[in-house]
Order: sequence, then structure tokens, then C-alpha cells
Amino acid sequence: MKALIFAEPKTLVVTQQAMPAINANEVMIRSRRVGICHSDYELLAGQYIIPISYPVTPGHEWVGEVVEVGANVKGLAKGDRVVGECVIKTPERIHHFGFSMDGANREFFAARPEWLHKLPDAVDDAKGALIEPFTCGFYAVMRNGGTNAAETVVVSGGGTIGLVSAAAAIGMGARVIVVDPVPLRRDIALRLGADAVVDPSASHAVEAVTEMTKGGADLVIEAAGHASSLANVFDYARAEGRVSMVGINIGQSFPVELGKIQIKDLTVRGCIGSPGVWPAAIRFLERTGIDLSPIQTHSFALDDAGPAFDLGKKADQAVKVTLQIS
Repeated sequence: MKALIFAEPKTLVVTQQAMPAINANEVMIRSRRVGICHSDYELLAGQYIIPISYPVTPGHEWVGEVVEVGANVKGLAKGDRVVGECVIKTPERIHHFGFSMDGANREFFAARPEWLHKLPDAVDDAKGALIEPFTCGFYAVMRNGGTNAAETVVVSGGGTIGLVSAAAAIGMGARVIVVDPVPLRRDIALRLGADAVVDPSASHAVEAVTEMTKGGADLVIEAAGHASSLANVFDYARAEGRVSMVGINIGQSFPVELGKIQIKDLTVRGCIGSPGVWPAAIRFLERTGIDLSPIQTHSFALDDAGPAFDLGKKADQAVKVTLQIS
């Protein structure tokens, strides 16, 4: 079978591997679509947040089909379409799928049913490949009280996580404003159903948001992790508002007026991953019918993984780049 591997840092190769085998407690998955994530670039660069051994097959944003079922497996059948969580508990250690253990950028792989979720018919493969990032955005909203049609949500940062966070808030009925300097991202936010967008490079973002919200947002999702976004995030919130910090910024320092948390009586929550929300997030997508397809801007065959990874780095040209595996 074909597989994408990072042979060593900065070395990406599509190669042939032997077919895997399953034991009685596993299922065989035919991988269908796999999204490229920002963290995949960190893995390729040799800079991931946990120790990694190379070679490794990346791919943690995926959708696949069950093609073989182990004798002891219950609740899954051949033909089921599934997605899988990223943090995998094994007797030996906690693994990160696609990082400390091989991921989904290969035609077939073995998986344990405990970390798989069946997809309903209403969620197609294109949406299925976005389930993992969507769960992160859904979690960022839900971890800080959720939202509803009475509220305004500001999302600072219009990359994949910012856009799926916006989609979750839109699906909950909130008025949503997305702040991002990239025209492509602002356009996608509007296509998803955002009520307004702000270009921070063309106007004073805080003044624009304050005017639009008449005093600040009920909930702010910081999804950029950039200094300019983080410097403004507390100003976007109203008094007694909530702020969810989901954008990643580790190992960097810059001035932020933390006294605003106290002065405005803000509730600030940090968010990482999407623990415990996968079934709810899948039901949410099924029942709301939210169309996430505008986020998925490009699709490549597995053989073209190199050009796909090159394009995915160009924020002005692409948002979510997906590899079509089978």
C-alpha cells in the first residue's frame, strides 16, 4: 500500500509499505480523506511539542471506512464510515495519533474501536475530514458556557480553528464577527454565515468591534495565537464577558495588559484539543446541517503530498488542504 512518511525532519516521502494486519480487538480502516494541519508542519520540521521518533506517518484529521472487523469487536461493521480521536490511551502510554504513532496518511491502518466514532449518512466524507478540527472549535465555545441567539461572538483569527469555532457559534444561533487580515479567510467566514468580518490591517480592529457590538462581545475566541491578536483579545470582550484561548502561542512573550481581566471581570479559559465532545460535535453537525465545505479549499492525491504541503503554507491562497487517499 501507499503511505506518506516523514522519514526524518524536513524529509517527506510517498512510499510503498506492507499491508497492516489486525488482531481480534481491532478493525481495519481504509483511509479516505486526511486534512493537513499546522501541527503536521511542526512535525515535519522536527519541532513537535512531545518527543517524536522518525520515520512517522502523519495524519490526525481523517475519515475512513471499516473494511475488516476483529472477532471481539462490537458495534462496528464492514462499510461503516468512521473518524477517530487523536489522543490514544494504550497500556504503555498516551499516544498522539499521527505523531507518536503512525497516522492516517496511508491507504490502510489498524485501529481500536474505543477511539472511533461512526459518521451519520448526513455527514459526508468532506465534512468527515473536518470533524477533528471542528471538535476543537466546538470545545472552545462549549468550554466557556456555549452561546445562543442572544449573544455576539467575536473570533480573532480566521484559520481553520477560527473558522470552525465561528461555524460552531453560528450553528448555536449567535451573531458572529470574524477578525482576520487575509481576504480569503474573511470571504470564507461570510460564506459560513458570519454576520460581519473585520480586516485589522485596514482599520482599528478594537474600535470596529466595539462599534459593531455596542460595547464588546459576550464571548471572544482567540484562535490566532499571534501577538497582534492576543494584544487585542481582552478589548474585544464586554464587561463580564468570556474569552476562550484556543490559538497556540508557546515559548513567546509580549506585553499584554492583564489588568483588563480584573477591571472587566472577564472569564478566561484555556482550551487544548477536544476532550469528551466528539459524539456531541458529530450530532451537532448532523442536526444543524452546517456546511463546512468552504473551509476545505484544496484537495490533492496522496502522490501529490509534496505540492499539497507546499500550498498549505500559503495563508493567502489556502485554508484547509486535504489529501484524497482512496
